[in-house]
Amino acid sequence: MSADKPTVLQTDDVRFVRDRRALLDEVSLTVREGEHWALLGANGAGKSTLLSLLGAYQHPTSGSVDVLGRRLGRVDVRELRAHIGHVNPHHPLRSARTVHEIVLTGMTGSIELVPHWKPEPEDLDRAEELIELLGLDSHRDARWPTLSHGERGRALIARALMPRPRLLLLDEPATGLDVAARERLLSSIDQLRRAQPSLTTVLVTHHLEELPASTTHAILLRQGRVLASGAADDVLTTGLISACFDHPITIERTGGRWTARAS
Repeated sequence: MSADKPTVLQTDDVRFVRDRRALLDEVSLTVREGEHWALLGANGAGKSTLLSLLGAYQHPTSGSVDVLGRRLGRVDVRELRAHIGHVNPHHPLRSARTVHEIVLTGMTGSIELVPHWKPEPEDLDRAEELIELLGLDSHRDARWPTLSHGERGRALIARALMPRPRLLLLDEPATGLDVAARERLLSSIDQLRRAQPSLTTVLVTHHLEELPASTTHAILLRQGRVLASGAADDVLTTGLISACFDHPITIERTGGRWTARAS
């Protein structure tokens, strides 16, 4: 039973105010180990703000946020972030590093390789394992500027997994991908979730077609408030998605994947 599993993320009546405007208001959420959440909403709904709280990059204006059992405001967030894998598609790498080198930077939490740092044999083994898991074997020695957007996305997921995080946050990982690259990425995420059953994930997207079949739960944000949250099949419905996006949208699920079209 999911309720018997440890709580990984918990927010309670969270409010986040910037420039006198509430970007989040009364947001409560409980995410348990091994669950895979989709975070959806229109532009400006508060998705990125909520993800920044879950990743310990922001603190709430009021309410509480517990990440991996530790409350923001009472913990060293730098130490806490070491246990969180965060995949940002706008990774600010400027040098022509190989996929293997990029994945290894996940151990140091740095963008570039740390001078004089020498990976342990187990670090090298872990990098090879993740490169294979994410389907990048043939690109191990390819350099960042030559990679497609999809290959970069999978390399960044491998990088985020290097320190064996309990929580993986995926911020619109399919942005800018063509259909084939998107499908390879989503297949890799499904395979990752099967390979690491205790891993907990939260994936932000605007598009239901970008949700892996392994998605278990969803939360819909509308104007900074929770419109609905819970089991994916209970939340990703025609009525709730239409209300979330203020437009009549028909939702269907076939073969585990969702599609959306105007009603």
